[in-house]
Amino acid sequence: MKNIVALVGKPNVGKSTLFNRIIGKRKSIVFDTPGVTRDRIYQKTKWLNKEFQIIDTGGITDQKKEFVEDIKIQAQIAIEEATLVVFVVDGLSEITKEDLHVINILRKANKEIILAINKLENNKEFDLSIYSLGIKQMYPISALHGEGTGELLDAIIDKLDFSTEDNIDLFKLSIIGRPNAGKSSLLNKLLNENRSIVSSIPGTTRDSVNGKIKIEDQEFEIIDTAGINRKSKLVELVDHFALERAFNSLEESDLSLLVIDATRELSHFDARVVGYALEFNKPIIIVINKWDLINKDTNTINEFTKRIKKEFKFASWSPIIFISVLENQRINKLKQLILKVKTNIERTFNTSLLNEIILEAQQIQPANSFKGNRAVITYIKQIPGRIPTFSLIVNNKEHLHFSYKRYLENQLRENFDLMGTPINLIFKNKNEK
Repeated sequence: MKNIVALVGKPNVGKSTLFNRIIGKRKSIVFDTPGVTRDRIYQKTKWLNKEFQIIDTGGITDQKKEFVEDIKIQAQIAIEEATLVVFVVDGLSEITKEDLHVINILRKANKEIILAINKLENNKEFDLSIYSLGIKQMYPISALHGEGTGELLDAIIDKLDFSTEDNIDLFKLSIIGRPNAGKSSLLNKLLNENRSIVSSIPGTTRDSVNGKIKIEDQEFEIIDTAGINRKSKLVELVDHFALERAFNSLEESDLSLLVIDATRELSHFDARVVGYALEFNKPIIIVINKWDLINKDTNTINEFTKRIKKEFKFASWSPIIFISVLENQRINKLKQLILKVKTNIERTFNTSLLNEIILEAQQIQPANSFKGNRAVITYIKQIPGRIPTFSLIVNNKEHLHFSYKRYLENQLRENFDLMGTPINLIFKNKNEK
């Protein structure tokens, strides 16, 4: 999503209160203690019928306290992701070293900044030291009572880009994976240019990098998911942040390339990504990179494939390809696979043929009896969806066991090429809308 607004500031200036005010519900914890918000909290919201995403962040401080470094990293990631930053300050207090510390971080990030001067209930005057921040766009508000927040939101909307011309109809790819798996190198190879920084340091990529690629005559928008912008002593944090970004990219994209480092053990990270893709019906290709570094014999690929399928057995429809970005091995095959999966995602199906297949499947293996009754599918048709989606009419959907739904899905897969994409089966009773 291109319109992302981050709320940043030192602790206890009312960021979470403002966040809750803007989204219209209590999602962030509000308490009169600095440092309550530690993680980034995302929420889509609307103003004047314009949708954007807003991020609440933990308070940034230069003090040495527990969790402070983690909070700072989280806030910096939010700043890097953001299209626009709302810097929140306490309007009743003098500007402090912590406020100056925050503004220095923002200036280095080179993002457009709007200043929200909070806690000005009943038109109170703000402290004149706030002018020393040098921010021209200042909006006095009371997040607690909502005073001035309408004008602030008007200014936010005015700074965002709601044009629908760019990439709106392009098929979206995302490149996801653990830090240092080769995501940026793969992006550069697909783009034929150096758009992402490539380094052996995990999490070097600062921003999500968007570009367009053409495979044969088809154009795609491609996104390289960012890492964090510094080394962290806590390696698990790097993976945690990368996993959050992978989930966000899966959510926004039409097809994701999960890049796995062949030289490392399959991880909880990879399993979580594949599990998320399955749960939310997201098409995915598993890309095994750095295959040139593996000592191989005639059975190596088969053994590796068996291991992956065993680990990710709940997404057996995901194709697996072994590449080396460094040696340019099988990059063209990956491009062809992307085209193939895109075709499968967009495939349309003949209604008569669908009904023949489902009828025959029930003749071969009827559904198990349930309390003296048996589920019978009487009709199937394809309906619109981001993935192949089918509506099936059944005499009583309560009689359908999960295993029989899986059987029907497998029958469709045996008759149609649906490699790389989940499919969505929606069961309805005869008179159900």
